[in-house]
Amino acid sequence: MVFQKRFSISTSGHRHMHDITDSVAGIVRESQIQSGTVNVFNVGSTGAIGTIEFEPGLERDLPEILDRLMPPSRSYGHEQAWHDGNAHSHLQATTLGPSITVPFVERKMILGTWQQIFHLECDIKPRQRVIVVTVVGD
Repeated sequence: MVFQKRFSISTSGHRHMHDITDSVAGIVRESQIQSGTVNVFNVGSTGAIGTIEFEPGLERDLPEILDRLMPPSRSYGHEQAWHDGNAHSHLQATTLGPSITVPFVERKMILGTWQQIFHLECDIKPRQRVIVVTVVGD
C-alpha cells in the first residue's frame, strides 16, 4: 500500500532549519498503514532533509560547519556560469541530500529519543518549499 501527501514550509533563506518531525508523523498516522517506511523528500536542488537532535546549538552548528566546508565564493563553476550567488547552496544541499527514509511500526516512526527530522534551507533567499512524504507498507 502507498500513501502520499505534500506539505509546504516557508523559509527565511540560508541556514534556516525546520523541525518537520510532527508533520511527517501526522502523515504516517493519517495513512492508516501499520508498518513500513516513510520517505521524506525536498523538492528543489538547494534544500536538504536529514535527522539531527533539533536543539539550538546544533541548529546553529550544522549550517556553520557547512559554510566552512563549502563557503560562498565567486570561484565556483556555477557562479561563473550563472552569477547568482548560490553555488555553495547547491553543494551543501547535495552533500546532505534531498531525502531520508525512516521505518515505522504501528504507525509510529522508529526514531531515537533525540532524533528529529529536519529541513535545512541552503539557498541564499527565502523559499516556499514543498515536502513530499511517501508512506509505503502494510
